[in-house]
Amino acid sequence: MIWNETKECMSRDEIHSLQSARLKKLVNRVYHNVEFYRKKMQQMGLEPGDINSIEDLKKLPFTTKDDLRDNYPFGLFAVPQSEVVRVHASSGTTGKATVVGYTRKDIEIWQECVARVLAMAGVGAHDRIQVAYGYGLFTGGLGLHYGAENLGATVIPQSTGNTQKLITMMLDFEATAIACTPSYLMHIAETLEEAGQIDNIKLKAAICGAEPWTENMRKEIEAKLHLKAFDIYGLSEILGPGVAADCEYHQGLHVYEDHFVPEIINPETLEPCKEGEVGELVFTTLTKEALPLFRYRTKDLTSITYDKCECGRTLARISRFKGRSDDMLIIRGVNVFPSQVEAALLEMGETSPHYMLIVDRVNNLDVLEVQVEVEERFFSDEIKQLENLTKKIAHVLHNALGLSVKVKLVEPKTIQRSEGKAKRVIDNRKLI
Repeated sequence: MIWNETKECMSRDEIHSLQSARLKKLVNRVYHNVEFYRKKMQQMGLEPGDINSIEDLKKLPFTTKDDLRDNYPFGLFAVPQSEVVRVHASSGTTGKATVVGYTRKDIEIWQECVARVLAMAGVGAHDRIQVAYGYGLFTGGLGLHYGAENLGATVIPQSTGNTQKLITMMLDFEATAIACTPSYLMHIAETLEEAGQIDNIKLKAAICGAEPWTENMRKEIEAKLHLKAFDIYGLSEILGPGVAADCEYHQGLHVYEDHFVPEIINPETLEPCKEGEVGELVFTTLTKEALPLFRYRTKDLTSITYDKCECGRTLARISRFKGRSDDMLIIRGVNVFPSQVEAALLEMGETSPHYMLIVDRVNNLDVLEVQVEVEERFFSDEIKQLENLTKKIAHVLHNALGLSVKVKLVEPKTIQRSEGKAKRVIDNRKLI
């Protein structure tokens, strides 16, 4: 089902014309309301009048996550605080979160985009959808929640955790759709199998995102649960879930180009990549009011095609992600940077700066183990002291990351040293 045929099936000329008009308005508004961008443009010798069409987009400056962090919390907002009706936040490389604001119109556009995603997955007003993403500052839960309500579906606001309760609600309420991370859905499937309940569910569609997953994982989910699984993409800085999603043909994720302009660049040279060539995904927000962004570097590696899809949509499609151009990990929907771990450990003062992050997928759930070197004396002391330190580090890291981690203490010089950039991450997940 196509939710908004007028916008999802425009000709490429119509898309470019709409983008050009919206970009011109955006640049003029941002130049006069966001000091950060005004200074950037002035340094480049740019004025709003220099941007007249979508072809001029490449003249504008890039924006990075560091820019958002350096202007924490509201320095990049383009509207007065009185017009901001909601804020969300995501983790960053330091203790400062990336703060995103929304006006009432931003929320309406977000609801529209998520409704398109759900319609693409075959969800409609007759469905009952369990939203099992995290609620709160994380955009996943509320994004899917209000998008589903906009569609007219019945929302079961499950949130994360307590799998047994989720399954009880799934069976009792006869949920027909679910939105959650793919790894959590695999865990749900296995729990249903163990309970002998997998044939009793009514699910027909799953909307999965917030972490990398493979085509093989999609097939396994579909085979186990006898449903259709769809990929959803988004990031808080741009909107939240609903920036792009795949249709029933699974030939890439459709980007809602009436609201976001995607570019693919070489992360080293910053030059544009050719169609079909893998590079870093960059977004410009055309309609965001509270936090409009020029050419935001997502660090996600993908490719793009502008060919019309078999589903009838003419929107650009991005391929499944090949990885990231930075060292950020995505664990169960949470952004984790090695530098966050390092900062937390050094602040404790009881460990060395030598550590390793090891990521595995156990029973289809991502597990992060942090190995930390500690002084020799801890291994010669009572085992209870070692256990207490392990618990303390786990608690500190949980507070810093917003994620439960497994902690393993190791003796000095156990972790391999490097003459160059220290290797901090071993990712054993098979994501490609």
